[in-house]
Amino acid sequence: MAEETNNSEGDGAADEWEKMLAGGDGGGEEAGRVLNQDEIDLLLGFDSANKDGGDANGIQAILGKSLMAYEKLPMLEVVFDRLVRILSSSMRNFTSDNVDVSIDSMTSLRFDDYLNSIPLPALLTVFRAVEWENFGLITVDSSLIYSTVDVLLGGRRSQRPIRIEGRPYTTIEQDIVKNLVDIILADMSSAFDPLSPVTFQHERLENNPRFATITRPNNAALLVRLRIDMDDRGGIVEILLPHTTLEPIRDLLMQIFMGEKFGQDSVWEKHLGKEVRLADVDVHAVLDEKTVPIGDIIRLKVGSTIMLEATPQSDIWMKCGEVKLTKAKLGRLGDRMAVSLIEPVSRAKAKELV
Repeated sequence: MAEETNNSEGDGAADEWEKMLAGGDGGGEEAGRVLNQDEIDLLLGFDSANKDGGDANGIQAILGKSLMAYEKLPMLEVVFDRLVRILSSSMRNFTSDNVDVSIDSMTSLRFDDYLNSIPLPALLTVFRAVEWENFGLITVDSSLIYSTVDVLLGGRRSQRPIRIEGRPYTTIEQDIVKNLVDIILADMSSAFDPLSPVTFQHERLENNPRFATITRPNNAALLVRLRIDMDDRGGIVEILLPHTTLEPIRDLLMQIFMGEKFGQDSVWEKHLGKEVRLADVDVHAVLDEKTVPIGDIIRLKVGSTIMLEATPQSDIWMKCGEVKLTKAKLGRLGDRMAVSLIEPVSRAKAKELV
């Protein structure tokens, strides 16, 4: 009889659950409705209304949240503006020509999307940020490679565009690119130096973008495109820094100006430090200490004697709380007990008190 009651209750709960899923009266038709193409595009974030630069929505907006926009790291613009000024001077010395360097764009994108966008053939330089213990990429486009070779090997100045060939790069061209990248890396180190000293080292040169994988494909990265113009010739240098590479200095890059301190006030720091140094503390002269079993402590009575190892000539400890400051000698000055310091107070011990 009990089993029949339980079965009927279970069937009733199942019927109620089905009605809930169906949405009640008339809800089954709504639950089974098929989405049209416009609704599907809106859900996936492919709405045609947003193709003109509007904000992404749907799933695309959710996926894009992991891309940290460089606008949230305002100090990056300061660093790369400094790089542009330094690199302009270095490139003039390298090519003995009039060189103009400018920032073409700064964007955040996924690392795999960047690798897929690199035209072949290509020369990718993998460099290492030693202090940050991570890597970055520098890509020099074909136009700049041929322009640099043309300038360094004495080519004539011509306003006609340089023909871009689909052949692999020669050893001479690769050596010239390596020298160019070494200059860029040295100037990048100088640009980051006021913010956080770092050394960028050349690791290797790759022809295949897949061999230049330095982070996970879905990881976000910062892409900085520098345009280098040498009169009527030139091209693009792309510097890719994964956000994992910039993570050690992320707090510094979030500063609005150089040397900004978050949540700190130097005036109050100086005032507080001055007041702390003027504060009164209790200092005790400890003649001797002895460790005894707790059973002996329980058996102590009025008139009991505890034998210490100290003598009138023994050194005593000057203590502040549980911190030992220095050693001293016990004596008398007039009607008062006095101590004479044997060693100066340790600065390390003083810092423990603060």
